Amino acid sequence: MQLEIRPDPAEVGRARRWARSRLTGLGIGADEPLAETLVLLVSELVTNAVVHTGRPAVLRLYLPGSAPEPASGPASGAPGAAGATDPATTDPAASDRAATDPAAAATVRLEVADTSSRAPVPRCVGGDATGGRGLALVDCLADRWGWHAEGSGKSIWCELDRCSQSREGAPPAYGGGLSAYEDFAFEAV
Repeated sequence: MQLEIRPDPAEVGRARRWARSRLTGLGIGADEPLAETLVLLVSELVTNAVVHTGRPAVLRLYLPGSAPEPASGPASGAPGAAGATDPATTDPAASDRAATDPAAAATVRLEVADTSSRAPVPRCVGGDATGGRGLALVDCLADRWGWHAEGSGKSIWCELDRCSQSREGAPPAYGGGLSAYEDFAFEAV
């Protein structure tokens, strides 16, 4: 499922409502921890795309039991694979996890693709700063996350395992956890 995002801060609220409605349609309650976490991750990634690129973006949501929808437009697909939207094509480890881990079938994947080719870069923010912690939050909350070039832009993705109640014993996410960042935060530009 995907939602086109305009470069307007009001789109963040629309993206959260859209994600909630999709989760409810699959029987994932709004008060379920997975739903609350996913909506926060949607907020962070869509905010980064809207604020730091000033360009349209595409929010994609892959839910357990849902088949990927055909994509359209320039911000869709994996590099070199026109029209491909299967998470396994954009993250080779996803197909390996699905083959060896039954819980991977219950993985929720969120992607935000934009047309800016600039990679996420670290920002140092002070304790009083009101922003600049978006990707540090993603790193703490997601089971896995990363980014890759997509067409002339990029896609930032994260995954939540519905069956996992805690991340204890789970492999570290992309950056190894918030402690790896100390005073650094990341912004997607």
